[in-house]
Amino acid sequence: MNTESATPVVPVILSGGAGTRLWPLSRETAPKPFMPLPDGETLLAKTAHRATSLAGVTGLVTVTNRDYYFRTKDVYAGLGANEPRDAIYLLEPFGRNTAPAVALAAMLVQARYGTGAVMLVLAADHLIRDEHSFGAAVAIAARLAREGRLVTFGITPTHPETGYGYIECGKAIADRAFAATRYVEKPPLEEARDYIAAGNYVWNSGMFAFTAGSILASFARHAPTVLEALRPVWQALAAKSGEAALEIDAATFAAAPDISIDFAVMEHAAANGNVAVVRGEFDWSDVGSWQAISALSDADDHGNRGSGRRVAIDTRDTFVHSEDRVVATIGIENLVIVDTRDAVLVAHKGQLQRVKEVVAELKARGHDSLQAAQDRFAASGHLHSSRRRTRFQDEATRGEARRVPFAAITSPPQRALGGRARYRVRHLRRAHLRRTPGRVDVRSRWDASPDREPRNGNAGDHRSGVWRLHRGRRHRPLR
Repeated sequence: MNTESATPVVPVILSGGAGTRLWPLSRETAPKPFMPLPDGETLLAKTAHRATSLAGVTGLVTVTNRDYYFRTKDVYAGLGANEPRDAIYLLEPFGRNTAPAVALAAMLVQARYGTGAVMLVLAADHLIRDEHSFGAAVAIAARLAREGRLVTFGITPTHPETGYGYIECGKAIADRAFAATRYVEKPPLEEARDYIAAGNYVWNSGMFAFTAGSILASFARHAPTVLEALRPVWQALAAKSGEAALEIDAATFAAAPDISIDFAVMEHAAANGNVAVVRGEFDWSDVGSWQAISALSDADDHGNRGSGRRVAIDTRDTFVHSEDRVVATIGIENLVIVDTRDAVLVAHKGQLQRVKEVVAELKARGHDSLQAAQDRFAASGHLHSSRRRTRFQDEATRGEARRVPFAAITSPPQRALGGRARYRVRHLRRAHLRRTPGRVDVRSRWDASPDREPRNGNAGDHRSGVWRLHRGRRHRPLR
């Protein structure tokens, strides 16, 4: 029997993170994986398509926050014929970094696909255009993973980047694969230059391949406290492991350490000689800054880039993103300007790493702009939003979930949840409701299961009008 064909490759997408360096387009309720790129696609959509298009893959596991469940389903549904089949969702109540996410995913993969199944762990917010070269690297990594190694993907540095971690490559163990001898955290500039000159250092991409059995054994050896904290979490999930969406209990998950997979396992395993680095020959970007976003669009004759309505007079090397308004620039250079409905960012290109300081200050003030961009009602009763309407959207707070297919409410901020969300639906003008396609389906606490369909069974029926909730009961569409 062909061992490789008998052991499937299961993609595991880790989707979350606030993307603080991409504020104000990336928010806590609409983070970086859901940001539309200049070509209109999201990073999550590109990642899912790239993973499920690989030869020999089976299923798809997505680890994400429970508040992003319906939004994630919508992204996958938007892939059309490439929509992932047999998708499974591990829904976290809050983030605990990558080690607990990978460990729980390994338990799930082991239960469903077997101890020898190869997990291909990918971040939802990375951009790779050369899918052919990526597939070749995955094939090498999967072969090494079946031999019992923990495999990571390294990216050949193009410049002395201080925002990435580095991995030192030792002796060659296979084509384009080397033994990992040392992990280095984000270095100062002079050290980064030394690594580039040495030639045997790669950027740590944060992508991995290993069997479910190998990574769980490594957790038991190097990070037993992580496994001990997650055992009660998995016991609760195992009883319903046949379901497509598994919601993690917050009380038990709170005991899990907040630690990355690199710190918990990979660095220790590398010291023991069990980590292989596959040197990727594909393009790669974590799209972690506005400088990276800027590079995705074409430049004019003066080096200006951007999207939306822009007027540039005597402007050079400037990126402008505009959503609703015309942004005019005169006599400036080397700036990034991001204009959204409720916030504007103006930064020098040399200071873009400090955008996270703005986010920290806004968080200290408790400012609304950390959430989704504000939605506003015009005098006509129409809802205006800077976010695109999507088929499924979920905002889960205080035990409630909302399902909004093609509806008048789009990405409501957290302050608009609960009673206020229902208030908005009830008080839209009836004339507006009559011509609004789709339906607002607001489910109360007892009906908050992510996979439960509305009781009338036609979640995608555009003709059903707008439903509203009154005293816990669903009423017929307003006519």
